[in-house]
Amino acid sequence: MGRRRRSAEAGRRPGCALLAVLAVVALVVTLVTVLQRALVYFPDRTDVGTVAGRVPGARDLVLRTDDGLELAAWLVPPAGEDREVAVLYLPGNGGNRLGRLDVVREIAARGFTVLLLEYRGYGGNPGRPSERGLARDARAAAAALRDEGFDRARTLYVAESIGTGVAARLATTDPPAGLLLRSPFTSLVDVGRAHYPLLPVGLILRDRFASAEHLDGSDVPVRVLHGTDDDVVPSRLSAELAARVGNLQGEVVVPGAGHNDAVWFGPRLADEVVELAQAVVG
Repeated sequence: MGRRRRSAEAGRRPGCALLAVLAVVALVVTLVTVLQRALVYFPDRTDVGTVAGRVPGARDLVLRTDDGLELAAWLVPPAGEDREVAVLYLPGNGGNRLGRLDVVREIAARGFTVLLLEYRGYGGNPGRPSERGLARDARAAAAALRDEGFDRARTLYVAESIGTGVAARLATTDPPAGLLLRSPFTSLVDVGRAHYPLLPVGLILRDRFASAEHLDGSDVPVRVLHGTDDDVVPSRLSAELAARVGNLQGEVVVPGAGHNDAVWFGPRLADEVVELAQAVVG
């Protein structure tokens, strides 16, 4: 009798262990589902104030989105000879616009007018970030550049990281003369799968940023930049996007560059903007 009881208990142990594992997996999936935007967006909500005094001639803009938000942004004029070309700069998912001011200065120093977008929920702006929300913010910025006198033929979009997903979607509604995408990806789902291979990312991710889908067949010229040592967006996903865009203007791979290395926030990136402008604007 004792042997049979021990045998039955031993038989139940594997089943109990499996249930425990499934319970843990279900808990993890639930937490990721509920908290996923906290894993995607890392805003610095600090109000960074005015651009006056930081860059000569720069001014503050208020962007009005179609869902009723008023967003602060900075417009930086060209230094030196004016190319009469505007750049809409679309940031990544962390920090705020103050952290991009150095690279914007570099771009402006090469003769471009630069609108530095600040998304909802970042840099003192109201709202909370989401894919749909960022798309609305970008459309408001594109409209603001048109109000400043820059039509499609004189406008470029320069985007980093998750901003490349925003730019790819924006190009379907407000196509520019060209796109420069730094550390882009095919979709945020693919990035999620690379980092969390055991989770059903494709089922639970709400904000998908399907860049390859948006740019497949597009006639907008696209220049892709990425580093070989990117630990946030795998370099292979940037290369795959470059292979899938409808009109690739060029692909530049920087050996040894990581996702947030200084090379992406200084003269090198600004020089790539010049290369794109010369190819698509003249």
